[in-house]
Amino acid sequence: MTILVTGATGTVGRHVINHLVQRGADVRALVRDPVKAELPAGVTVVQGDLLDVDTLRNALSGISTLFLLNAVVPDEFTQALIALNLAREAGIERIVYLSVIHSDLYVNVPHFAGKFGVERMIEGMGFNATILRPAYFMNNDVLIKDVVLGYGIYPMPIGAKGLAMIDAADIGEIAALELIRRERSSTPLPFDRINLVGPETLTGADVAAIWSEILGRPVAYGGDDTGAFEQNLRQQHVPSWMAFDMRLMCDRFLDIGMRPETGDIDRLTKRLGRPLRSYRDFAARIAASA
Repeated sequence: MTILVTGATGTVGRHVINHLVQRGADVRALVRDPVKAELPAGVTVVQGDLLDVDTLRNALSGISTLFLLNAVVPDEFTQALIALNLAREAGIERIVYLSVIHSDLYVNVPHFAGKFGVERMIEGMGFNATILRPAYFMNNDVLIKDVVLGYGIYPMPIGAKGLAMIDAADIGEIAALELIRRERSSTPLPFDRINLVGPETLTGADVAAIWSEILGRPVAYGGDDTGAFEQNLRQQHVPSWMAFDMRLMCDRFLDIGMRPETGDIDRLTKRLGRPLRSYRDFAARIAASA
């Protein structure tokens, strides 16, 4: 009984791997470059790519449970469809897929719409799967820490509706727990969707206030200009398609936010057996390491 983890060397994937290993799971990791993987002892590393049918077919051989994580790339949807078809071919029924919250509402945002399409395929093909739908990763804000620390501005245009930001470490642990739950069940478990959210729903002004408190000096919210945000990304050599995708996502932040449903926080807290990590704790770690 072996669990295959795709996206194994990424922000979430490494947490998934570590928690699976700690819990005694038999883990195989799909990576592009095994030499650079640097994964824990006991993990079987296989070289492959989600667009390379031969290497992916090899990686799926003998697998009982699949963790499917696709990076935000132009062919993300194609990668997922290939992986799911090959999983079906290999007889794999137990799947945990990392989607995104409100994938059914952010219909004009490319990487959200793609993930919603994958969700529909998983359900339509009858896989015994869990769809994990995380909200905004608070860890994304590592990328703008220099602006916060150096200029006293929180520059992400996240608006006033609020985002239930979650720590990638919590995402990884919840994913590992769900993989093990499915892997070790004597019979396939029913299809499920789980929103992954943090303990608070924060606006742009809320986040700026948290940084102000931690740093002991004023930090201002940079405002809701998503067009300027797109241009800033492009000036940082982010590909134009990705900068536009991120701009469209932020537009939806302003329109509807990313808010949890009733019971989401309690459900996650119960599964973890502890409180969810807070943005305040995340920001304090960043400030302390600067």
